[in-house]
Amino acid sequence: GALPAPFGFGLWTAHFTPTALGAPTVLMDRFDAHEALDLIERERVTVLCCVSTQFIMLLNAQAERPRDLSSLRSMFTGGEAVPYERAAEFEEATGAKVLQFYGSNETGALSHTSYATDRETRLRTAGHVIPEMHVRLLDPETHAEVPPGAEEGQPACKGPATALGYWGDDAANTALFTDDGWMLMGDIVRIDAEGVLTVVGRTSDLIIRGGKNISAPAVEAEIATHSAVAMVAAVAFPDPVFGERVCAYVELRPGAELTLDDIVEHLRSRSVSREWWPEHLVIVDELPRSSGGKVAKGDLKADAAKRSAELHRP
Repeated sequence: GALPAPFGFGLWTAHFTPTALGAPTVLMDRFDAHEALDLIERERVTVLCCVSTQFIMLLNAQAERPRDLSSLRSMFTGGEAVPYERAAEFEEATGAKVLQFYGSNETGALSHTSYATDRETRLRTAGHVIPEMHVRLLDPETHAEVPPGAEEGQPACKGPATALGYWGDDAANTALFTDDGWMLMGDIVRIDAEGVLTVVGRTSDLIIRGGKNISAPAVEAEIATHSAVAMVAAVAFPDPVFGERVCAYVELRPGAELTLDDIVEHLRSRSVSREWWPEHLVIVDELPRSSGGKVAKGDLKADAAKRSAELHRP
């Protein structure tokens, strides 16, 4: 288990479920990609549970110093959008199957994939909505149900695993539930006619450039296909003309170099919409991480705001 214990994903995968099954579990005091790979090799770990930020870090560390990961049978991931190319690379590098799910601490699992799920669905989506979980898609601004035929919105759910609410925090519960008792998730998702759910991004993870909503995870997935990029995070860069522009923070692969023009040319060659092209690039040694192992975008947004203020200072 590479996940922090205080989170539902970490509790269920590294503590509750292994205890119920009587399965040995390898735990870490604090996640470190190289140490995790060493443990997988030494302990012959068969199931790895981590968020996508962590498995990308594992891929990068494996490229620096390869280990024998042939014991791995599956990598269970969720909690944030998963870049298809890196998920495919993980399967090719380890031979393990990537299994995605979608849910939260408050709801439990809402959708899932399994060994029986076809590869494209496993790598590109969070799988089918679990039958016992009931899901509505709402407009993230008004919380009105999206029109019939619309596939994208903020999910609200009911089901046997949903929490009753936050203890002694009426304000938080008001934000968590709709007026008619449906629990709100903090994401934008797409659900197709077959009931397959795809995470588009966080409700707060949009860059609004000239009135157009741009999904930061979608931009990140495209930039991540560049051979020089180890990890990337896209955030809004405040702008006096367009309101916000796309700013990419990038960790480079060892020995690689990258310019903004390189990224733009790469995205142009992939026919990516011009609005998605980053207009600011910041190369960092390491992206900041939250306690849950994900990229700490709040820190990056604050840094982008500071850079914008300095750039546009009278």
